[in-house]
Amino acid sequence: MGAEPSAGVGRRPMSVRNLSALFAPRSVAVIGASNQANTVGHLVMRNLLSGGFGGPIMPVNPKYQAVGGVLAYADVASLPVAPDLAIVCSPPDSVPMAVAELGDRGTKACIVMTEGLSRAREAGGRSLQQATLDAARRHMVRVLGPNSVGLLVPALGLNASFSHQPALPGKAAFISQSGALCTAVLDWAKGRGIGFSHFVSLGDKADVDFGDAVDYLGAQPDVRAVLLYIETLTDARKFMSAARSAARNKPVIVIKSGRGEEGARAAASHTGNLAGTDSIHDIAFKRAGMLRVYSLEELFSAVETIAHTRRPMRGERLAILTNGGGIGVMAVDELSDRGGTLAKLSPETLARLHTVVPASTVVANPLNIGGSAPGERYTAALEVLLDSHDVDAVLVMHAPSAFSSPSDIARKVIDVARARRTASIFTCWVGQASVTEARGLFAEAQIPTFSTPDEGVQGFMHMVDYRRNQDMLMETPPSLPSEFTANTNSARTIVDLAIERGHLIMSEPEAKAVFAAYGIPTVETHIAHTAEEAEDVARRMNGPVALKILSRDITHKSDVGGVVLDLDHPETVRKAAEDMIGRVTATFPGARLEGFTVQRMARRPGAHELIVGATTDPIFGPVILFGQGGTAVEIIRDRSVALPPLNMALAHDMLERTRVFRLLEGYRDKPAADIESICVTLIQVAQMMIDIPEIVELEINPLFADSRGVLAVDARVRLEPGKTKGPHRLAIRPYPKQLEETFTMTDGRAVVLRPIRPEDEPKHHEFVSRLTAEDVRFRFFGLVKELPHDQMARLTQIDYAREMAFVAQLDEGGARQTLGVVRAVTDPDNETTEFSVVVRSDLKGSGLGKALMKKIIRYCQERRTKAMVGQVLRDNRRMLKFCEGLGFERIGIVDDDVVELKLDLAKVNLNAT
Repeated sequence: MGAEPSAGVGRRPMSVRNLSALFAPRSVAVIGASNQANTVGHLVMRNLLSGGFGGPIMPVNPKYQAVGGVLAYADVASLPVAPDLAIVCSPPDSVPMAVAELGDRGTKACIVMTEGLSRAREAGGRSLQQATLDAARRHMVRVLGPNSVGLLVPALGLNASFSHQPALPGKAAFISQSGALCTAVLDWAKGRGIGFSHFVSLGDKADVDFGDAVDYLGAQPDVRAVLLYIETLTDARKFMSAARSAARNKPVIVIKSGRGEEGARAAASHTGNLAGTDSIHDIAFKRAGMLRVYSLEELFSAVETIAHTRRPMRGERLAILTNGGGIGVMAVDELSDRGGTLAKLSPETLARLHTVVPASTVVANPLNIGGSAPGERYTAALEVLLDSHDVDAVLVMHAPSAFSSPSDIARKVIDVARARRTASIFTCWVGQASVTEARGLFAEAQIPTFSTPDEGVQGFMHMVDYRRNQDMLMETPPSLPSEFTANTNSARTIVDLAIERGHLIMSEPEAKAVFAAYGIPTVETHIAHTAEEAEDVARRMNGPVALKILSRDITHKSDVGGVVLDLDHPETVRKAAEDMIGRVTATFPGARLEGFTVQRMARRPGAHELIVGATTDPIFGPVILFGQGGTAVEIIRDRSVALPPLNMALAHDMLERTRVFRLLEGYRDKPAADIESICVTLIQVAQMMIDIPEIVELEINPLFADSRGVLAVDARVRLEPGKTKGPHRLAIRPYPKQLEETFTMTDGRAVVLRPIRPEDEPKHHEFVSRLTAEDVRFRFFGLVKELPHDQMARLTQIDYAREMAFVAQLDEGGARQTLGVVRAVTDPDNETTEFSVVVRSDLKGSGLGKALMKKIIRYCQERRTKAMVGQVLRDNRRMLKFCEGLGFERIGIVDDDVVELKLDLAKVNLNAT
């Protein structure tokens, strides 16, 4: 992933550069190869030679003339050819020099199996790991490890590992941080006949990390799914971009170890304690379209289920068809425990089912068609359920019976599945010996099959969760219900002044002033330094007030007697303040007391008390939290988290993931809360965290919410000066509003040129529909009548970290329309970007096309991308002339009718075009 212009110092992550030498080498050298049994150098040579690798294998060790019967070389310089891949298993102090020599020789990838490099140091104090990386970077050598078990690519016969087991060939890539788990998984998988396209041990991830591996393997056509075992993540932005890109094309399934909350940070608010690290990882995986599982069995079961299901289900309602009541009830119980939805069958569906089952059958869901049910009864009932608009998927279950053949019934179910290619069918043949053949038939037909009701429901829920996460990845969220414009300058001034005064825990009035600048309704609040001042403030406010202690040392005021509510008279305010000083001093003698806050009592009878907050995760950066608030918030622990930026759909999802949401929807005679206002508040808080990096923690607790809207009653903000600015501190890059500009066309009309947004999809459909047939052919290299939602979503919901699209939008008479779009998709190494541009035919000669192209070229230059490339049909002469006028050169012909163009971004001068 390319660095942003403001990304600061440090090396730019190389991502997939030279990874082909690691994953698909043509030659391999082993540094530290050995004939001594039970050494890493011996095991690696044994595995390489027995794996069937077709290229040269070159052992390097001055002690031997040959290793494993293969001619050995004294050093790297003596090698007859530069190896694409080198496996380094020599002592720690020799590794940096070995990598340097390999880089000098032309090697582009190394697997460093040696451990302990991060702990061992050179005479000057530099760690051997850093010395190895420094040597590698001089020649762009990619390093897998150190402390890596190695790499296996069965299709190439490459077993570049010291594992005791080879890997069977398969279609799933497995990437693990744990070396011990790698060897265990290989052993476990071989016993179950599970194969891999690639098997990767990342080791200490000094260079090649999860983001790099996912980026490369996610783009390989022979990889059907990517499986991850994660202990820790480092570069969250790179990982999220890589995972989101891969998850658009194939399943990415992850196990994350270390799920406990013990690692929660000590924090200055409830939010910091509630936003546990595991819940943050969980929402990050969901936001990237990945599926999280919790065991190896579940991991491989999930990939088979998702890969074999022909298309994502249209919904989440499950019908259960069974020949045994007991196993049907077990499936329903499991579905309920997992939060699944049992389909409610309509009278029409029930009536149709009555015509295909015996009269004595109780027609319901689950549908028990009897222990003696033949295949024809299964077929008839299954077709009715699949035809029903009440059902999104069917779990077909069978328990062995003396009256029917499990295999014959399986064949009948398979016939139905083949006839209905889009149907979501799951099967569960319970038992062992008598159903083995049937399960084999299902596996051959690529129909998900399971051996117990629990596993069958689990497989269905994997698809439900996967579909939800894909929807989150591919959604087209609605725009905000009302214009939201933050007074960022005002908030910035308040924060800067607080830092200047040393108020790193902002006072409540300061915090509320920041919230008000972002449009969050707050309760009027004033500071009083003495009990007498509190009395005067209360007199001016002329009404019931709440009195709170003011101290940056006290996080939870009510716990120390620092809150008194419903004070009706100024005199009672003074008395309460005097009493409060005594209570707080006795309870918390070391606290520095600065006075009091006096705020108008918020009369919202029946309002829900919520918590909205934000904290900063060391891996994923800013995190937003929502849940049920009040003083018992940490006991209730009803919360959800999300990564900014947010929109209405993502904010609403946060609400739905809490128990309090059911109350917010209204019940009995209590009206529903203003859900929209709560969602907007979450978006405002997320935007605040994006705009002001010095805010590392904030909290509104309680946030009153009812049918009239929301009101922030109490507020807390913690600042940390000197925090890195810029969007790269966020795991997901937000909408880059600073790239918006206005352009005036030759006819005098002003259009806005801005980055594309997800909510542009409807206007984008309209834009494509108004293109001429010739425009469509020139843009899509063929006739396209209409792009489906999933393809259009990919064009409008982009990852700003690695691609960009600018739209030209005209606003006339309140009606907005898209006039043109230019797009650039950049490789993860920021070397080359591929462009496309299209403008409505009636606007040719308006200057809009040139303005869009200049904007995307300028953007790519600022990102320091090296070259822009594109393909243009040979008969699109106008476009070819246009591009050549901007400095593009023709570099080749593709398929006789397509011209390939290239622009050197370092040399082009837009002012001269």
